[in-house]
This record gives sequence, structure tokens and C-alpha cells, in this order.
Amino acid sequence: MAGDNESRMEKTVNALKEEYNTIRTGRASASIFDKVRVDYYGTPTPLNQVGTISVPEARMIVISPFDKSLISAIEKAIQTADLGLNPNNDGKVIRISIPPLTAERRKELVKQAKASAENYRTTIRNIRRDGNDALKKQQKAGELTEDQLKDETDKLQKLTDKYIEEINKVYEAKEKEIMD
Repeated sequence: MAGDNESRMEKTVNALKEEYNTIRTGRASASIFDKVRVDYYGTPTPLNQVGTISVPEARMIVISPFDKSLISAIEKAIQTADLGLNPNNDGKVIRISIPPLTAERRKELVKQAKASAENYRTTIRNIRRDGNDALKKQQKAGELTEDQLKDETDKLQKLTDKYIEEINKVYEAKEKEIMD
């Protein structure tokens, strides 16, 4: 029972980390394109499946499409993804220079990161609630004594505290990365 709750909480923290990978900071990173979908013959396809994304410099990303006819579709997908980036192509590759973030944009990104962290903290608390409900059902069914219920509830609370603290650390690291 507790293992199931822990694995759900672990997945929640990992989901937050993945979401944070798509938030653009001042540095170039291929992961900011993780949610970009390119219209590949009528099928929305992840950008990394239609081209190679490389980071030759700290503020430059180069995308080399596998099929050169996709250049305009890739450009369009990046522009509609609302990443605040301006792609340029030379007919063979797409170059994207990463502009430094303005103070205002940094504050917006921190606010976005904070809201995400709060959503994931709520998810952790919901897992705790589900776990507590299951424990109470087990106690009613006679599978747990009153003392066992208290012990298991305490363990679940400690687990919840541990994962909420982990979410806080992930958020603080992202906030620092955005503000640097």
C-alpha cells in the first residue's frame, strides 16, 4: 500500500521536473522543444522526431530537419508554440538565437513555475488523502487495528512531507535558474 503511494508521489515529482524542462531560461536547451509538435503529413509529430536539435553555443539552437521540405512546417510549429523564439532558416537548417530574458519575462516564468509547483503539491496531498481513505477502509474491514491505522497514517504523512519538500527544492532550483 505505502509503496504504491510512494511510487505515485515519485512520478508526480518527476512530472514536475519534466514540465520545468520546457520552461525556457536564458540558456539554450533542446528540452524547451519537448512539447512542440510539427505537422508531418497531417500528423502532429514531436519536433525531435522530424529533425536533430543541437546546441552549438550557449545562446544558439540549430535544428536540422531529416526531410528538408519540413523546414517551413518546423518554423511554423516553433512560432505557434509561444516560446518567444524567432526561427531563421537557410534552406538546410533552422537557427534560433536565444535572447536574454527580460526582468519582466523572468518574473512571469517564476510565477508560472510557482503555480506548477503548487499544482503538484496538491497532487501529492490528494495521493495522501486517497491513501488515508484506503487505510480507514482497511481498519473498518478489520484488516488494521487502531494502532496500526495510526502508524500507517503517520508513515503516509512523513512520505507526504518528504515529497512536498522535494517539490519545493525542485521549484527553488528552477527559480534560481530562471533568475540567473
